[in-house]
Amino acid sequence: MERQIPVGEVTLSVLEAGVGGAPLLLVHGFTGVKEDFVDEIEPLAALGYHVVAPDNRGHGASDQPDDEVAYSLELFASDAFELVDALGWNRFDLLGHSMGGMVAQLMVLDRQDRIDRLILMDTNHGALDGVDHDLLQAGVDLARSEGLAAVQEILKLGADPLENPAFHRICRERPGYQEWSESKMLSASAAMYASMLPQFVSADDRLAALGEVTSPTLVLVGELDEPFLKPSRRMAEAIPDAELVVLRAAGHSPQFEATDEWRAAVHRFVGPARGGA
Repeated sequence: MERQIPVGEVTLSVLEAGVGGAPLLLVHGFTGVKEDFVDEIEPLAALGYHVVAPDNRGHGASDQPDDEVAYSLELFASDAFELVDALGWNRFDLLGHSMGGMVAQLMVLDRQDRIDRLILMDTNHGALDGVDHDLLQAGVDLARSEGLAAVQEILKLGADPLENPAFHRICRERPGYQEWSESKMLSASAAMYASMLPQFVSADDRLAALGEVTSPTLVLVGELDEPFLKPSRRMAEAIPDAELVVLRAAGHSPQFEATDEWRAAVHRFVGPARGGA
């Protein structure tokens, strides 16, 4: 089911299933959408979870403020807490993918008392490494002047650091997947894109603080997702008793690229739900 939920100054579009089950929030990444989890919501609901996957502000069908100051990891995290409050959740399990994993880290560090279990998926604990700052600024300028369609055309020329063999394989195997992947970016806000890109290379490092996390934690990463392999290993080492699972032949979106292995790891970690909200 899809519905709209007001959270402060914006309204978020969410997918949900399993209402009344144990709370589980799924947070997508940069220029992603709630449909990044569309194949996984019902299987997780079948385990007894009330699964909610929102479009972050500036993404998909959620509100898209025009001002660049309306976007930050902290604001995404604030929206997520307002969302779970609107849902009547006190404690909940949390999965964050890529940028959503950065948001999830801020959430657990801010309100650890509310996070039962944490899944960090293909994400980083601080500023992204190896970024060409001139190229990044060019992307910001292009988004501001010509929009995300123009940015996407540049990325198609080989400037996308997240493209890898797993992505190309799933494009061949799943008809329409490449077109859908491209449509996700085009549904995002250019102001959000221009605002967030510089923040990814200037973010404070959360690694030391993650050493204080007490929530049971699963760190997932595709073995072909080169920019996030080392950060994932560092987070798994820093968080007490965290489990690291490196998914074979998967890239940045292992829920699509290694579905069976991803599902097995996530379902084993969360297990059948113990109770409702």
